[in-house]
Amino acid sequence: MPVGANRGDRDRPCDNGRVSDPSSDDDSPKEACGVFGVYAPGQPVAHLTYLGLYALQHRGQESAGMAVSDGTDVMVVKDMGLVSHVFDERTLAPLTGDLAIGHTRYSTTGSSTWRNAQPVYRGVGDTQFALGHNGNLVNTAELAEEAGMLPGTVASDSDLVAELVAHELEREHAAHLEAHGTTAAPDGAEAPAFGPSLDAAVAHVLPRLQGAFSLVFMDEHRVIGVRDPNGFRPLCLGRLESGGWVLASESPALDVVGAHFVREVDPGEMVILDESGVHTVRPFPPERLDPKLCVFEFVYFARPDTRLYGRSVHHARVRQGELLAEQAPVAADMVMGVPESGLPAAEGYARASGIPYGQGLVKNRYIGRTFIAPSQELRAQGVRMKLNPLRENLVGKRVVVVDDSVVRGTTQKQLVKMLREAGVTEVHLRLTSPPIRWSCFYGIDTGRRSELIAHNMTVDEIRAFLDVDSIAFITLDRLIASTGASGAGFCDACFTGEYPVPVPVSLSKGVLEGTDRAPSCGEPHPPTSEPVAEGDLFTAGSATDG
Repeated sequence: MPVGANRGDRDRPCDNGRVSDPSSDDDSPKEACGVFGVYAPGQPVAHLTYLGLYALQHRGQESAGMAVSDGTDVMVVKDMGLVSHVFDERTLAPLTGDLAIGHTRYSTTGSSTWRNAQPVYRGVGDTQFALGHNGNLVNTAELAEEAGMLPGTVASDSDLVAELVAHELEREHAAHLEAHGTTAAPDGAEAPAFGPSLDAAVAHVLPRLQGAFSLVFMDEHRVIGVRDPNGFRPLCLGRLESGGWVLASESPALDVVGAHFVREVDPGEMVILDESGVHTVRPFPPERLDPKLCVFEFVYFARPDTRLYGRSVHHARVRQGELLAEQAPVAADMVMGVPESGLPAAEGYARASGIPYGQGLVKNRYIGRTFIAPSQELRAQGVRMKLNPLRENLVGKRVVVVDDSVVRGTTQKQLVKMLREAGVTEVHLRLTSPPIRWSCFYGIDTGRRSELIAHNMTVDEIRAFLDVDSIAFITLDRLIASTGASGAGFCDACFTGEYPVPVPVSLSKGVLEGTDRAPSCGEPHPPTSEPVAEGDLFTAGSATDG
């Protein structure tokens, strides 16, 4: 059995528990987290969870962990690093049981330390439980204050949810003792056993939470999946051929463990998996149900083989490229995509425009987001560590470069410089998302609003800064249309500033740790009353623009 795994967490590693900062060139929005849960008596649930987490690795690379129950104890193993670094046959072999949950993390509330790795574990009386969380609460500080928690009691919003559920279990325990007493019955029979209900405690806590949360819980006997009433983050349900049920952030995690996709968990739904099958609880009032899936899942976060709202993510990305070609045509010799999410859109742009599609970049698949460089000079070469141009395909050509987004602009600036050095004569940048002008508070780390290039510059100023000959951002209506689910409901706050759930001005990543700083001016801020015109999303430089 792993050290310290029985009834709680594995021993903390001897270092300070912090993961290295991603290299400064990493300009993409930082991923949400990935969650997985399986109820499958008689099957190797730890190995199934390992495979599921591997399929969800793209959603978080800072830490990984799982909790497994054999019906008596809940054992948790977690550590900093990738799934393949945290788990091997030696760590998986002792994790036997009938049910498990797993988690891959990128931090949004709470710093990147071992303490904040998940699943989070709690023990209350005879009940043990663990949870994994994908998303970000917006009322974290308010909930901690209402619960009378001292600073430092909890370090992340996920830790806070676990503490609230533990308090509710304690309340149930106290009520049980008050109703039944603590002494034996007069005839010598035992008093009724304490049996607080995890599902009842979770259902009681959930309506108090605000923001984005796709959650998986487990105790000794059941797995619970929850999706917030807006459905900001995905969660789906699958069934194993050999019997048993699976919950996962994305459908490919079902495929890899041999589970058939059953359906997406509804916004506001709580699903309970136990020995009697699947049960649904609706803990939220109807007025809070308002589907708002993050549209960026279709642009960047989700795997291309994922299905969301019943639609193929890959097909949506191809369609984004086709719509961009209609919106912003240009004379060029080749269309190329920036790996990975830009590739399907580049195929679509080439198909719709008639411009040949070609490969212009080779990606080093073995460079992770935690690439460590000893100096700023070497960190500045981060793009070259990850991408290298195919000079023979590029020299002397006018190239359309299709990418998913521009956040700070640092990655694209280095990329354009690299392409020009490879002999490209013209660079026309096409983006499959509108300009990101607002920070996300629902589980995606876009950075502060003051760091967003589209907040600080006009589209033409961005074009000049990146040194491209033309630039075009897809319009929001075209992006929504590309999903094939226009009426299903999407969150587009990072483009429009229209936040579906109100966000407190003081919210920041370190809100529970005392490390938060004052937000930049206007963050968050009421949405602008003037819509962005389509002409503002496309600009080309004159012949004299260097």
